[in-house]
Amino acid sequence: MSLFAPLPNQQGKGARPLADRMRPRTLDEFMGQEHILAPGKPLRLQIERDDPGSIIFWGPPGSGKTTLAQIIAHVTQAEFIEFSAVLSGIKEIKQVMADAEKARAYGTRTILFIDEIHRFNRAQQDAFLPHVERGNIRLIGATTENPSFEINGALLSRCRVYILNPLTEEQIVTLLRRALEDEERGLGRLRSRAEVEVLQQIAAYSSGDARSAYNVLEVAAATAGENGEITEQIIKDTLQKRVLLYDKSGEEHYNLISALHKSVRNSDVDASLYWLARMLESGEDPLYIARRVVRMASEDIGLAAPEALNLCLSAKDAIDFLGMPEANLALAQAVAYLALAPKSNALYTAYGSVLEDVEKTAAQPVPLHIRNAATALMKQVGYGKGYQYAHDLDSKVADMECLPDNLRGRRYYHPTAEGREKLFAQRLEEIRRSKEEAGKGNSDPKRIRPQEE
Repeated sequence: MSLFAPLPNQQGKGARPLADRMRPRTLDEFMGQEHILAPGKPLRLQIERDDPGSIIFWGPPGSGKTTLAQIIAHVTQAEFIEFSAVLSGIKEIKQVMADAEKARAYGTRTILFIDEIHRFNRAQQDAFLPHVERGNIRLIGATTENPSFEINGALLSRCRVYILNPLTEEQIVTLLRRALEDEERGLGRLRSRAEVEVLQQIAAYSSGDARSAYNVLEVAAATAGENGEITEQIIKDTLQKRVLLYDKSGEEHYNLISALHKSVRNSDVDASLYWLARMLESGEDPLYIARRVVRMASEDIGLAAPEALNLCLSAKDAIDFLGMPEANLALAQAVAYLALAPKSNALYTAYGSVLEDVEKTAAQPVPLHIRNAATALMKQVGYGKGYQYAHDLDSKVADMECLPDNLRGRRYYHPTAEGREKLFAQRLEEIRRSKEEAGKGNSDPKRIRPQEE
């Protein structure tokens, strides 16, 4: 049965949720996504030309993915079959494919809409391929996850991907006004009223999700009762606590931790605290954040402010000791310190250069003079011969090569002039001068002895 065929409704129009009743029926009613739906834009042209190509809609909840699929089916007068990847399996897929093939023989086109297509496994996605190629179905998939990671390459190459953005607060306010005024499908018959500030409050809390905004408005209108005035207090009581868009195993998880890391690296303390709060309030594991923060301390601050690492480890201990939400300030303290601290990636790049040499150069043996002569035989064959005990030198630095012969003189660590690292740069220069002096014989070693444990 087509989704656009009349549906039996024993309880009247009001039995359907407001979000479903207010669903746009035409492109002119559709709100948002002007970058693909404005006149002359790609998706609009594809719809108007009745282009049979398959489509993947990628966007957050409430951005209009399902609605667009229904509008396309309505405009093209195609049979519309809706699947949920959560509830459907390979058996249902095969049956629908067979029905679509028969329908095509009689001139009927079928649009197969798959909500949350990313939840189908690889084998299930492969089942669509031959039918998409033969034109038995026009596939329209909806996903909140990055198709590059979640959709088979073969299937993805046969679809056009359109990215849908969250609706702006102004667009959601417009939709809520329509719902309050619409007597046929909305709340107009209830004579519900709301000041623009109240609608803006709903829009802000919905985070670009039109469905969520409609749901809040519907509950608030019912709470207002016969008076019909939807106040800020009613909205606060209805919302209770804001639910933030987040998926701890999905792309948004990586987007937010990337935003936090890059804000810290750019010394933006305000943005750093904001992204930290977004993650914590969305339910992210605080220990995951703590692990990432510890990494930032070494990768982006390093020896420019070596105490940063201890502070971040202390924040991790505070999570174990206090638990959440009490430990959120400890994480905030660590993040703010990292953002404000002098920055250096000298250790990060130094270790990367070391790894490159480890991978690309021969693994030569440890030089004999820095091996420990633990036995008489080892001493006899030259272990520790020529080793200079640094503490016995006036300069405390011996002109002794500690790298393998094939990497002699290689320099990895190049300190910056930031923070404490400026002092380390000066110390490094002193060490190099001392080695040069020792090499010229100007340093007076008191004695030379084998390496000690």
